[in-house]
Amino acid sequence: MSQLEDMQIFVTTVDAQSFTAAADRLGLSKQLVSRRIMALEDRLGARLLIRTTRRLSVTDTGRGFYERALKILQDVDEAEQLVANQNAAPRGTLRLSAPMSFGTLHLGPAIARFMATWPEVTIELDLSDRFIDVVGEGYDMAVRIGQLGDSSLIARAIAPTQLLVCASPDYLARRGRPQVLGDLKRHDCLLYGHSRSVEWPFLDNGRPLSLPITGRLRANNGELAREAAIAGLGLALLPTFIVGDALRAGTLVSVLDEHAPPPLTIYAVYPQHRQQSRTVKVFTEFLRNTFGRTSFS
Repeated sequence: MSQLEDMQIFVTTVDAQSFTAAADRLGLSKQLVSRRIMALEDRLGARLLIRTTRRLSVTDTGRGFYERALKILQDVDEAEQLVANQNAAPRGTLRLSAPMSFGTLHLGPAIARFMATWPEVTIELDLSDRFIDVVGEGYDMAVRIGQLGDSSLIARAIAPTQLLVCASPDYLARRGRPQVLGDLKRHDCLLYGHSRSVEWPFLDNGRPLSLPITGRLRANNGELAREAAIAGLGLALLPTFIVGDALRAGTLVSVLDEHAPPPLTIYAVYPQHRQQSRTVKVFTEFLRNTFGRTSFS
């Protein structure tokens, strides 16, 4: 193997934090990955990794080599992509992560159209509402919704979406329509999220306000919470990409609209070393063109 290939094996192993995971990503055997890194250490005359039965850690020397090797690999990839992408059609495998409800409701039909347009692209889609480490878990890009934390990832805005408090007409007829935020205390609320404590964001006289909310039903899936609201079980705070059709059909009605928080943004995010990828570029623009014209807000 070449020096560049050894660098790629080492960088992938550090990102994956195990020989087994790195071997899976590279399509190599665990034994070959381990042997190549040992040979690399022998050639450099330095210990790069500390191996124990439970974990793999990087030495200070290894961390410095990782940062330089990553930069070299990115430069090589960028140089190749610069030439190859001038007129080339997107091709290869795109590993994509997206939130569960957005993926099932909206990405499925969109991906079908994309793959029909670009037959040389293979997509591996992982739908999950957990936080995904895009770089560490080997994804090419991800769809994220809401405020982004500090990150080295590149983010492109795809479309806005709005959080709204919704209930069925039947529930509002039985329990009354909340007029002010304080009315939420006497209503059944349907909780959507992973956290044990749930706070709903609002605007009160133009200022952000988070209200602690309790309820008898908690779900980590927005579509389930939507269906519970349609069934008349209570109020739910959900994004319009989940409840838009129900609002248009009249099976849900929004309340407290004057206190709705500012719109959220749906983003495509990807690592810096993937920004020259033709497939990532074309798919990102496809999402912007597809959903940028869609009214999620």
